[in-house]
Amino acid sequence: MTGDTRPLAVFDLDGTLADTAHRQHHLERRPRDWDGFFGAAPDDPPLIEGVALCRSAAEECEVVYLTGRPERCRRDTLAWLAAQGLPEGPLHMRRHRDFRPARVTKVEILRRLGAERAVRMLVDDDALVCDAAEEAGFPVVRARWATPSEALREAQEREGRT
Repeated sequence: MTGDTRPLAVFDLDGTLADTAHRQHHLERRPRDWDGFFGAAPDDPPLIEGVALCRSAAEECEVVYLTGRPERCRRDTLAWLAAQGLPEGPLHMRRHRDFRPARVTKVEILRRLGAERAVRMLVDDDALVCDAAEEAGFPVVRARWATPSEALREAQEREGRT
């Protein structure tokens, strides 16, 4: 964390800031093509609603990014965030070989963040993550501006991959 004392606005990436529709086909086959799915992430178009909310939140909050993407995607993810003109902020990614459901890993990180600073909001498209965050006492904005993907939802919950 920086020396910033503002509250935190925590943003998910896939389905919240980044439109993953063009790479969903990698998850719709068996076996799932994770390398193809994550390899195509630099080409994600931005989701205008999420990007606008992130920029607006940065006026009063420090922005933190919280994604289920694996750590190996860090360089591409940081480049994508910069290319969209999104505010700089810490990026929390899934640790190597951590396949727990996103609702578990994300709430764990939210609790760690919330122990040091007020969390003004979590913005996420995953209903199970949102439910778990609300149950843990965090304010949530449900990102409903992207077309939901059953394959991505299953990957987040059952396979702990994103």
